[in-house]
Amino acid sequence: MYQGYELPPLIKGKLLKRYKRFLADIELENGEKVTAHCPNSGSMKGCAQPGAEAWISQSTNPKRKLKYTWELTRINGTLIGINTLVPNRLIKASVENNLIPELSGYSQVKSEVKTSAHTRLDLMLEDNNKPPCFVEIKNCTLVENGIARFPDAVTTRGQKHIQELVALAAKGHRAVLFFLVQRTDAHRFTPAADIDPEYAEKLMQARLKGVEIIIRDVAFDLDADPARIRLDRSLGLLDII
Repeated sequence: MYQGYELPPLIKGKLLKRYKRFLADIELENGEKVTAHCPNSGSMKGCAQPGAEAWISQSTNPKRKLKYTWELTRINGTLIGINTLVPNRLIKASVENNLIPELSGYSQVKSEVKTSAHTRLDLMLEDNNKPPCFVEIKNCTLVENGIARFPDAVTTRGQKHIQELVALAAKGHRAVLFFLVQRTDAHRFTPAADIDPEYAEKLMQARLKGVEIIIRDVAFDLDADPARIRLDRSLGLLDII
């Protein structure tokens, strides 16, 4: 049975700084200082505090410029997943193993599906007995006062994805926007209207136009061998606050 996404072997240290979006300096427990790739293009608001615990993985690919990747951090006792590649892999595998009730019952799952001339969505679920279901996955790491918020920076690309889902829903397809909160301290979710008001408005309108919204958080098991991350609770959607 699927136990969740397997994390690579982790090396613990502390964050010195994150800079140029894709770089993070980490001090390992033995005092060595290394530069790791930061696989997260967002602002990472509240998730890149110097001095915070950090976990990195080491690549064996000799062609990589940076052999380390920043995977996790811990802020105020809360583990946070940094790697934006994880949500798609975790959700796809969870769908294939029928672990998401809202997305169960499909016989095929395809990734990176072209839906129009300039747009691809993360997943397309297919079955002979039902219309296709298109799923766009968003990684959420911003949590304030127990409320998960997305986006953490203006995202015109995200706005385009919402418009694409609305168009697919209008054609009679299932259209799903899946927010994965890659941390454990949120109780509700709301669009971050103060950061990107246009995205927030499009999201709330899309819900009225047939786009389904799924919000889940995660659980981490760093003591497992290998360490894992899995889907956990469903979170409720708040109106814009």
